[in-house]
Amino acid sequence: QVQLVESGGGLAQPGGSLRLSCTASEVIVALNFMGWYRQAPGNQRELVAVTTRGANTNYGNAVQGRFTISGDIAKKTVDLQMNSLKAEDTAVYYCSAKTVWGTEYWGQGTQVTVSS
Repeated sequence: QVQLVESGGGLAQPGGSLRLSCTASEVIVALNFMGWYRQAPGNQRELVAVTTRGANTNYGNAVQGRFTISGDIAKKTVDLQMNSLKAEDTAVYYCSAKTVWGTEYWGQGTQVTVSS
């Protein structure tokens, strides 16, 4: 059963924009955190952006000022608006969610490719 459903992603030109969305299954309860990570070939998975139930946000240094995370933890949805895309943003992007008890869920990943 797919716990986190991701949508969006695809191909964009440098300087362009893309938007990712993620919705958690109804079986996941008591979420405290939702966010996005990414992994490029040969690299470790890294933080992109996260948001908490208290609406606090945190961004990875590489995307600060270009990406914006928004969401409603109570409604189990989170979006990632990606602007001013660069070739180095090319990666598989994963939605992540964690409950108040520390149980963590991951999406299947969606490919983002930035190329002219």
